[in-house]
Amino acid sequence: MESNVLPESNEAGIIIIYVIFLMLFMGIVLLLFFYFSKKKIVQKELEKKDLELDYQKELLQTTLLVQEEERQRIARDLHDDISSKLNIVSLNSHLLTTPDLNEKEVTEITDNIINLVGKALENSRKIAHDLLPPVLEKFGLNAGLEELCYEYNSNKITTVDYENRASFEGIEPNKQLHIFRIVQELINNSVRHGKASKISVLFKETNNGIRCDYIDNGKGFDTEDIKNKKGLGMKNIESRVFFLNGSLTIDSVINKGTHISFNFSNL
Repeated sequence: MESNVLPESNEAGIIIIYVIFLMLFMGIVLLLFFYFSKKKIVQKELEKKDLELDYQKELLQTTLLVQEEERQRIARDLHDDISSKLNIVSLNSHLLTTPDLNEKEVTEITDNIINLVGKALENSRKIAHDLLPPVLEKFGLNAGLEELCYEYNSNKITTVDYENRASFEGIEPNKQLHIFRIVQELINNSVRHGKASKISVLFKETNNGIRCDYIDNGKGFDTEDIKNKKGLGMKNIESRVFFLNGSLTIDSVINKGTHISFNFSNL
């Protein structure tokens, strides 16, 4: 009787040991699985962060390039236009000190000086307007966009239809400037590169803020072409949308126009 009980108890002990080892093995397997899974997730998150950092660096570099290009343009305008006119004004002013000038000569030189000074003032106002439109600064984004579209409509080459169904009140001035520059860059691209004759700009309220739909009937472009993606103008737009904490979508087909939309918070 005792001899029968001992083998049975030994068997039970062995089974228990096997079960314990099996549970330990499964536990180790699960721990390794969770460890490597977590490691993979962390690695993917790090890769994602690296991509975001690279994207931010690229946008920052684009912003700096745009700023530098703008500085060079302003420097050229000041040197080639205003500075040259003021030099001629200076020469004409010295001519007035010439002895024995008759009345007609004095009148001609004076008229020339007045004309050149007027042109220099007009061009300086234009440069200041390009840097920061007075209407935008005094009356806000909606008035600034209306003036921008009016200026393009006045050339009789391109028709810009602007409609605003959103409220820009409460948006910080620097953000309003970013929005203005985005629309300005889009219209400029449509006119210069897309040869568009009709452009539509619509702002409307959404659940998350404000959305702008921009449509033109220009030549369009291949959105998969790396040159179009890396162009300074498009990168400038992307960087400004990024600073707005917004999102940008681009839909364009060659010879069928372009539809670009961007969203941003109105807070």
